[in-house]
Amino acid sequence: MSSTTETRVFLTGESPLGKYESVIGLECHVQLATRSKMFCGCPTEYAGSPPNTHVCPVCLGMPGVLPVINRAAVDYTLMTGLAINATIPAATKFDRKNYPYPDLVKGYQISQYDLPLVKGGWIEITVDGDTRRIQLERVHLEEDTGKLTHVPGGSLVDFNRSGVPLMEMVSQPDLRTPAEARAYLQKLRAILRSLGVSGADMEKGQLRCDVNVSLRPVGEQKLGTKVEVKNLNSFRSVQRALEYEIVRQATALDAGETIPQETRGWLDDRGVTVSQRSKEQAHDYRYFPEPDLPPVFVDDAWLNRLRERLPELPDARRARYMAAFGLGGYDAEALSTDHWAARLFEDTVAAGADAKKAANWIQNDVARLRGESDGHALDAEHLAELIKLVDEGVIGISAARQVLPTVYETGRPPRALVEEQGLAQVSDTAALEQTVRDVLEANPTPVADYRAGKVTAINYLKGQVMKASRGKANPTVVEELLKQHLSS
Repeated sequence: MSSTTETRVFLTGESPLGKYESVIGLECHVQLATRSKMFCGCPTEYAGSPPNTHVCPVCLGMPGVLPVINRAAVDYTLMTGLAINATIPAATKFDRKNYPYPDLVKGYQISQYDLPLVKGGWIEITVDGDTRRIQLERVHLEEDTGKLTHVPGGSLVDFNRSGVPLMEMVSQPDLRTPAEARAYLQKLRAILRSLGVSGADMEKGQLRCDVNVSLRPVGEQKLGTKVEVKNLNSFRSVQRALEYEIVRQATALDAGETIPQETRGWLDDRGVTVSQRSKEQAHDYRYFPEPDLPPVFVDDAWLNRLRERLPELPDARRARYMAAFGLGGYDAEALSTDHWAARLFEDTVAAGADAKKAANWIQNDVARLRGESDGHALDAEHLAELIKLVDEGVIGISAARQVLPTVYETGRPPRALVEEQGLAQVSDTAALEQTVRDVLEANPTPVADYRAGKVTAINYLKGQVMKASRGKANPTVVEELLKQHLSS
């Protein structure tokens, strides 16, 4: 079955998916926004640097060197634990996870096994109006590996990334749909960005996600065979890969086939998953306590200091937006989970704009410009000024939308652009009188229709006046003038 057919079947419900329930769990790796690596002083800002230039004997695994724990990385992990309502054990330790792979220079990874920094916790998501709590199993801290680049005749390895602090967050298999998985990741990103612990940009590799998915008959409690899917670099790819994989497994089960436990890779350009390797047996990583690092003891004083650093989190922000600004649930949710949009919204309202109008502009016109541009120069005071220009009748909504891209790209004030481009709205009835008379004279049929009781005919006449004035006429004034002439 082709990927196109499978997607269509999934979306229209023509397949026997009603017989099965999908069970989904996510394993997320988060690059922490520390200045230095996890166990050495090398900088973590390596993007664009030549390969193997941000390295030292520690992150290159040279004999005789000793790692030192990055306190900021531990703080960031504990803050994340507090933000997701988790349990923080009093004692934790680091372990060696042993496996041979070319991008793991030491032959082992310093990670955490049986005593992670954070246990449990939950993240609340809302999908189609339904709110659910997704439980987490654990959050632990480890070091990142190097990066392999495959070339003809072999592979090249860059260790600039090796040793960067990596926070692994493992959810319980509580998710049931691809849409829920996407919502979970979006809420997780919002929390991480609010805390300032990570940029959490999937396309930059700051937030990486593997999904585990299985099917079971509806009503069955026993889990089906789990399939892991990798190579997911966006929220959209996570949702699409799960949609494909659920249908693939359902089709196989209905054909009497057995689902093998395996790792599959998502091919975004083809919209399919492909088998990569079998996972019938668990790897023996031979974990043992890291002998070169001491255990870490977390006391109440430490946690209290971190609690004082916690900012307002997305759920609290959403509730405040609804209570303080009168926003609906959809707008409040969208703004509260986007740190950039939330900051622009609050600054725009503080500059004097109406909250609901500011939310509408940010969620629509500004969002489109943001999606089309790599950077922005939009000042909240300028957006507030643009909204006020419309409210005051200086310009119409179409003129405002015409001005916004230039404001966004250049940072110039809207009022200056309106004056420069001659976009000010005409509200003088005397100036519009002749245009209205000309339109009425040129359009006898809609005039007759309106006078015969078809009140919607005025909309056509109004549009003709706006066209004749090149969009500058004040629509409210135009409608008043039209009614005066049509009733005489």
